[in-house]
Amino acid sequence: MASSVNKKILSVKGEWYVDESGYYGEFGGAYIPEMLHHNVEDLQKKYLRIIREEGFQKEFISLLKDYVGRPTPLYHAERISEKYGATIFLKREDLCHTGAHKINNTVGQILLAEKLGKKRIIAETGAGQHGVATATVCALKGLECIVYMGEKDIERQAPNVARMKMLGAKVVPATSGSKTLKDATNEAIRDWINNPNDTYYLIGSVVGPHPYPDMVARFQSVISKEIKIQLKEKTGKDLPDYVIACVGGGSNAAGAFYHFLNEETVKLVAVEAAGLGIDSGMSAATTQLGSVGILHGSKSYVMQTTDGQVVEPHSISAGLDYPGIGPMHANLFAGKRAKFMSATDEESLQAAFELAKMEGIIPALESAHAIAVLDKIKFKKSDVVVINLSGRGDKDMDTYMKAAPNPSKGGA
Repeated sequence: MASSVNKKILSVKGEWYVDESGYYGEFGGAYIPEMLHHNVEDLQKKYLRIIREEGFQKEFISLLKDYVGRPTPLYHAERISEKYGATIFLKREDLCHTGAHKINNTVGQILLAEKLGKKRIIAETGAGQHGVATATVCALKGLECIVYMGEKDIERQAPNVARMKMLGAKVVPATSGSKTLKDATNEAIRDWINNPNDTYYLIGSVVGPHPYPDMVARFQSVISKEIKIQLKEKTGKDLPDYVIACVGGGSNAAGAFYHFLNEETVKLVAVEAAGLGIDSGMSAATTQLGSVGILHGSKSYVMQTTDGQVVEPHSISAGLDYPGIGPMHANLFAGKRAKFMSATDEESLQAAFELAKMEGIIPALESAHAIAVLDKIKFKKSDVVVINLSGRGDKDMDTYMKAAPNPSKGGA
């Protein structure tokens, strides 16, 4: 049963932002089981009022500064810029506490959960970065934390699993389906249905029923807010020519794009995971392979069969291994506001090795997908390009070393 969305809780900011009904164009909404109706409706009614309160904002901003380490640098990558013929900046979300942008959202949502009186926090995770960020803020606030993670992802992201456990979280494996992010999300939703009163579901991306896509985007919008200020300081103008970010569910891209959505001169580039190739049957490029459907509580593009069964995605990157995209991104794609591109596993690996050797920065495999499209875009020498480097590559070192021709020498 689809939950009704409370009217007049949101101010319309333009066609690329969520509307009063919880939709981005035709995408979004809240398609949820009856047992979750009260929880979601309560969140819809209260989230904007709570996050706009002076006390909330004061603590949120303080934690972003003193705990997360914001603002993150906007780094001019000179050698990469020279190679690709443009002025390229990296927004260094990899330098956030816990190693990725995910912490921005978990700080915001844990404060919201506190205001709602919730004592038990559940989350889903793919690459493990959202799980680590959730476990981190639960430790900070002394709240119980249960993280659902695909059995396959537990194996390939062992360092993050160890971090979650050290932070006091219980990591529960999802053993159904492809045993990845989709299945972890399914398990988290089942838990929420069974424990609706004391439990807060801390979703990690711009997916799920309204108000989660809007709420997560708002918490992550600190990224584009900082980009505008920092770019003005470095170049004299606050609008880049391009903003590039990887997209699975799409939270880092939503944050990087947010304050540029109505700036038509800024080209937005979203990079999906092509896996072994778009037509290989082993891909996660939702906009290329998907159709309109319902997944995890909202209407968006979904990789599915003609009778609506979800197609298992594939990506070397656990964080992009998801068979859908957030409704905000679905609307950007349908309305041609953003250009959606893709990068294969191999292209992303090579991009990561290149960034490491040319700039001394080892990116997360997710972020490497954004780097990988630089040679697919024809830049002008005057172009200013911002790439959201959403996470660091510590968690992916095992994959990188297996892919390197001479791992004992650290070569690529």
